[in-house]
Amino acid sequence: MQAVAMTKKRTAPKAERQQQLIQATIRSVAKHGLPDTTMSTVAGEAGLSQGIINLHFQSKERLLVETLRYLADEYTFSWQKALAAAGDSPAEQLAARVAADFKPPVSDRNKLAVWFAFWGESKSRPTYRKICADSDHEDRAEITRLCSAIGERCDSRADPGAVAASLSAMTSGLWLELLTRPRSLSRGQAREICMSYLATVYPGQFPEAAL
Repeated sequence: MQAVAMTKKRTAPKAERQQQLIQATIRSVAKHGLPDTTMSTVAGEAGLSQGIINLHFQSKERLLVETLRYLADEYTFSWQKALAAAGDSPAEQLAARVAADFKPPVSDRNKLAVWFAFWGESKSRPTYRKICADSDHEDRAEITRLCSAIGERCDSRADPGAVAASLSAMTSGLWLELLTRPRSLSRGQAREICMSYLATVYPGQFPEAAL
């Protein structure tokens, strides 16, 4: 038991330090972009030495990959948590799912900047592309499932996959608007735009959005 306790004491600081460095990387990428983010800029954001970063991540590329994985996992956890807290109906769950996309931590401007930075590099970076694609696939599959269930309830002829793709594209566009023109659009307005679209596709299923 004593050995287990000592192991936990050794591993907990390591996990905390890695989290600290990932958060510093997010701030650095949001401020400087991916190309100009270096071990030095991350160290400056974290208030730590470059040696500490090398100890935990060995290279800038590994640090960036783990930062992207962290963001993807955080995003998945965010919408899964929203679904778990929503009501039993598919419409309630999808509404909660949409709302989660326009609340922190998802719609934090620093994190949006980092997401778009990684997406911009994904064409030439297979690892980035796979992490982003895996996250998108899981997300899109869940939205498609909910759209299918809602469509059955209201006898809609809309293709669930097409609705999910449209909603995903709309959300990405609104995220970009929130990032680049924050004064022109609020998170609440962005959510309402998505909900109005869903209310049009599935009449009677989202009465609050249709008002």
